[in-house]
Amino acid sequence: MSMMREFKEFAMKGNVVDLAVGVIIGGAFGRIVDSLVQDIIMPPLGRLLGGLDFANYYLPLNGQPLGLALSEAKKGGAVIAYGNFLTVAINFLILAFIIFLMIRAMNRMTRRQPPPPPATAEDIVLLREIRDSLRR
Repeated sequence: MSMMREFKEFAMKGNVVDLAVGVIIGGAFGRIVDSLVQDIIMPPLGRLLGGLDFANYYLPLNGQPLGLALSEAKKGGAVIAYGNFLTVAINFLILAFIIFLMIRAMNRMTRRQPPPPPATAEDIVLLREIRDSLRR
């Protein structure tokens, strides 16, 4: 079997296609959650905490002054951007919680469906018909 044919069979399996769709949707959903955290959640949270902008919190490692914006401080050398890390950590927690809620809902839907009745074997049906005809 040629390598191209093997690859085609592999790529066309249902699990691989489902995984690819999941990764694409997950990436798009991750961007939505990232925007939710950076554009909607963090600004009011920063304002409640005294007008803080978490994205610009850093610790300089090359002697840069602390008053610079993060992008300017990075131009001067290495920095530890803990404000950015805090934003990404909150982003992850929200994303993980939403995925948890989705899986929880899917599990509830699958539990509520009653199991299908077992199919009666053909020989059992035939034996029942014989039994009923003998009774008559």
